[in-house]
Amino acid sequence: MQIVGTQLIVVVLFSAIAQSNLSAADPPPRVSDMKAPRALDRQIVMKVAEIMDNQHLSKHRFDDEISKRAFEQFLRSLDPLKMYFLQSDIESLMSRQNEIDDLAKKGDLRFAIETFKTFLQRVDQRVAMAHQEIDRDHNFSIDEKMGVDRKVVQYPKDDSEARERMRRQIKYSLLVLKSDKIRVENTNDASGKSVATAKEKEKANEDPRDRLHRRYQSLAKRWHQTDADEILELFVTAFTTSFDPHTSYMAPKTLENFRIIMSLNLDGIGAQLTLEDGFTTITGVVPGGAADKDGRLKVGDRIVTVGQGEDSGEMVDVIDMKLDDVVQMIRGNAGTVVRLGVRPADGSETKIINITRAKINLEDSAARSEIVEHKVSADGKTIRVGYIDLPSFYLDMEAAREDSGRNNFRSSTRDVRAILQNFRKQNVNAVVVDLSRNGGGSLTEAINLTGLFIDRGPVVQVKDPTGDVQVFEDEESGVSWNGPLVVMTGKESASASEIFAGAIQDYKRGIVVGDPSTHGKGTVQSLVDLSSLLFKNGGRDMGALKITIQQFYLPGGKSTQRQGVMADIVLPAITAAMDIGEADLDYALPNDTIESARHADYKMVDSSILNKLRTSSAQRVKASSGFDKLLKRIEMYREQKEEKFVSLNEAEFIERRKELDADKEEEKTILDQQLPKKEVFRKDYYSEEVLNITGDYVEAVSKLDLAQAG
Repeated sequence: MQIVGTQLIVVVLFSAIAQSNLSAADPPPRVSDMKAPRALDRQIVMKVAEIMDNQHLSKHRFDDEISKRAFEQFLRSLDPLKMYFLQSDIESLMSRQNEIDDLAKKGDLRFAIETFKTFLQRVDQRVAMAHQEIDRDHNFSIDEKMGVDRKVVQYPKDDSEARERMRRQIKYSLLVLKSDKIRVENTNDASGKSVATAKEKEKANEDPRDRLHRRYQSLAKRWHQTDADEILELFVTAFTTSFDPHTSYMAPKTLENFRIIMSLNLDGIGAQLTLEDGFTTITGVVPGGAADKDGRLKVGDRIVTVGQGEDSGEMVDVIDMKLDDVVQMIRGNAGTVVRLGVRPADGSETKIINITRAKINLEDSAARSEIVEHKVSADGKTIRVGYIDLPSFYLDMEAAREDSGRNNFRSSTRDVRAILQNFRKQNVNAVVVDLSRNGGGSLTEAINLTGLFIDRGPVVQVKDPTGDVQVFEDEESGVSWNGPLVVMTGKESASASEIFAGAIQDYKRGIVVGDPSTHGKGTVQSLVDLSSLLFKNGGRDMGALKITIQQFYLPGGKSTQRQGVMADIVLPAITAAMDIGEADLDYALPNDTIESARHADYKMVDSSILNKLRTSSAQRVKASSGFDKLLKRIEMYREQKEEKFVSLNEAEFIERRKELDADKEEEKTILDQQLPKKEVFRKDYYSEEVLNITGDYVEAVSKLDLAQAG
């Protein structure tokens, strides 16, 4: 079973090792309590090091160069802003930066444990400093700055410098909270009435010092809760990501979450959670889920205790608890009851809510559609556009394996085929497939879904470490839609999305609209189940290694690696200015090309059509007030992104924050792309332009002689 983006091939590569006497029920100890690595840790690290040394696509040996990279990656995972370690700590640790490859091959995890314990000591010291600095008076009228670029900032030389760094950090945080309060106070509608939510008002009116005290208490508590599985994952992933950014070790909890995402279902209450200032906070309620049907749990509510069963079982305090642990307590088998102590967003008293868990189908991660009427001429002529929102190329792998030919399993291809069938019945004039927030998924699904729009032929080529190339084709005759096709992409469109968009482009089957290029992930990962390798009969879940073993290429021979799929018609978007592409990642593998595979030309796109579409779109974008505001925000974002320091003078800080709030812009954009859209088709100036381009394309295709297509 292959997956790209999260591209996987489930394999068993090595003979089993005798099972450890550790019980599957044994919880992992906290790192702070560990005297030495666990026996199984040694086996896992050694096995992963062996696989990396022999099977990674790059053919790079696990040597001193990788060791130096891993050293930096591990430190960055702990202290990204260089706030906690002292320079003397780093100098002491650097004496071992060339040893990580040797340690890993021996399965020696002591370096990671010892380094983490040093880190915990520094965390306690810095948090103590933070509490002291929060309570002191700060002069916000003097001119001073704080470094915000990791490349510019250095580790503090001593405790005195560490305290000064913390002073400025606290001062910055206080300014941010004050700025947020001003924003909430000034968030009014046309009549001048405040439109800020109750949750926003509550946070804005809270004493910022109390909030920061709680934030640092929570931070220290979470780091001290780090367990053996988590430090193992941090250390192993530090050296696997030193080969390329997509090779990583997934501990059992991480692997479980990955499987849930791929299968689109789980047993639980159907709520999206985040950790905010130590509180597990509701950020979304899944439509049709148990919480949605119950109706009492609202966005912004905070879960403070969790209990099991109707009326028995302890209500466990989950304030400051790791989010993963809270999620595990709330999840459970369908039909069972979980009791939640909830502090409502409206500020009312804490209440206990009993919710019966149910099977949740994560519909917001599945294909959704809508038929949109769009006016294309001044005389009122309209077209019907079939819009498909596809957030991932999903496949319920376990159900597919167990299906035995009944074809009852959930997949993106099956869902989109049904949507297209309905579109044909509704006589749509064009189809728009939105992949702008699609990060990838199943390779099989990318091939099969492409086959809904082409009649047989190569979809993707895959090259392995030996240089051998395998061509994957759509082998099913016929198409589900043969009319005008528009594919929407963005910088978040990766892997399987790039295969689909690139194949449509190579076949000249449709046009690609969106950011200048897609994400640029052109590599294939394999999921190696470590339990199958280490135990004869499976045994305890020891997680999995996701390793890059292949690179994929489009039918025309181009690789999407680093470069992505270039849009035929580019629309302005702030994501294009963000450093979130493959080329922005550390140690991303290089781009290359191979020979073209013989494929059809559907002749539904040519240079004349593209030039006309680009010209018309550019004119509309130039005249659009929405795009004009967006272009100004993009320019301001670029300016702020280049800044190495931020002012801690209150007047200057607040004014600057008003002018360009790029940090919030990026945060909001990324969050919007992670959360499901409530409506299927979101009507705004951007989507309106996509419809305008679609209308122009429908007209252009109607004038083509497609008799020789193919």
